[in-house]
Amino acid sequence: MSLIGILTCVIMFILNTSTNLLKRFCSTSVYKLLKVKEERIKNLRKMALPKSRENPIIMKLDTPEFNALFNDELRSLISIFKEYGYEIRIAGGAVRDLLMGKQPKDLDFATTATPTEMKEMFTTENVRMINVNGEKHGTITPRINDKENFEVTTLRIDVISDGRHAEVQFTTDWLLDSLRRDLTINSMFLGMDGNVYDYFFGYDDLKKHRVAFVGKAETRIQEDYLRILRYFRFYGRICPEPNKFDSEAIEAIRNNAHGLADISGERIWIELKQILEGNFAGDIMVTMIENGLGPHIGLPKKPNVSELKRVWNQSGHLKLNAITLLSALLNTVDDAIALNLRIKFSAFERELAIYIVENRAPKLHPKPLMPFQQQILKSISKPANVKKMAVEVLKYNNSPYWEELEKWEIPKFPVSGNLLKERGVEPGRNMGAVMTQLKHFWADNDFNLSVEDLMKELPRVLEVLAEKKKIK
Repeated sequence: MSLIGILTCVIMFILNTSTNLLKRFCSTSVYKLLKVKEERIKNLRKMALPKSRENPIIMKLDTPEFNALFNDELRSLISIFKEYGYEIRIAGGAVRDLLMGKQPKDLDFATTATPTEMKEMFTTENVRMINVNGEKHGTITPRINDKENFEVTTLRIDVISDGRHAEVQFTTDWLLDSLRRDLTINSMFLGMDGNVYDYFFGYDDLKKHRVAFVGKAETRIQEDYLRILRYFRFYGRICPEPNKFDSEAIEAIRNNAHGLADISGERIWIELKQILEGNFAGDIMVTMIENGLGPHIGLPKKPNVSELKRVWNQSGHLKLNAITLLSALLNTVDDAIALNLRIKFSAFERELAIYIVENRAPKLHPKPLMPFQQQILKSISKPANVKKMAVEVLKYNNSPYWEELEKWEIPKFPVSGNLLKERGVEPGRNMGAVMTQLKHFWADNDFNLSVEDLMKELPRVLEVLAEKKKIK
């Protein structure tokens, strides 16, 4: 045997001997210390985590709504994950909806595969991926059979959160991913075999029509202050009656209302709009204001709560536009403008808020709809949009005429630019002014004047405009 061989044998002997000695040593005091430490970690983990089920599988779902999900594209997605040894489950709201007997509008999926592993897997299978911006949050969106997109997100833990954004760490622990979610009813998973995984008793809360945060309410809220509004949104969807809020949740919301000030207006409006169009909207808005949320979401310091209650009590059954109900809290047009700066409404929503504040006072007229019909025709905005806004004002005041206005067909102004040109009116700005004056005269006369009647009025209109031009 060579010298190297002899040395190798000696080294191996020493190593084996050391290992055996170490094993014997560990089998006594060190081993006991390690076991104690392990048990302590387990106990600390139990203390840190809210109460959870020992066995999270609570049932096997086999309903028409669940079975309807399995088209060719979903089956292809499932087979890819199965072939590569990764688990995939339906997550969140879709599980909640299925358990309520509803067909979910959107499906979100969770998986043990990391984004890198998913990208490698889909690349190998020649599956196109879209929306690459989602990868930083752990989401990959494959387009299966070039027909349907599926959002698949890696299980994750929110390591650091500032109340708006979170830094995440990927995990393979389904319980920890469930823990980071907002409400118990949104924290469940559904296996492709129908097994429902419920770690934090979300199904129990669903059956009780109870909206509760996963674990400690304050902790969940401080991870993302938008969860304050999500709590109220889901209350309107799940609960059968108003004002039966969870006391711990409301206290945590009240203590953390200030956090909404740092949430973007766009995110706030997405949630707030759904609250306003949901069940118990008026009652929920009053509770939100009473607990200090108003100033942080753009409402005036002293919102008109009494007007909100009046409108909700008399008109809440009419399926008001979200802006219509929200406008009840506004005292002035300036309040509407300030709210728009905070919330970032669409152009129509901004104009609707201003229109309601300006026009909600009763209009006394022998023909109740005539003032609104005249506005519709005289406005510089699109008549169809003004009509929608006028209908909302009538709903706001619980007017019996709102349906009549909604069915009213906007009459076509009978005078054209070509006709005015034939009568000697110069094209351009002057023609536009003439057209406006004639249209107002037509509206003031209940839209009943003929072309001939309006042309008789043309000389007077031209004279009035000429005088105005001289004054300028």
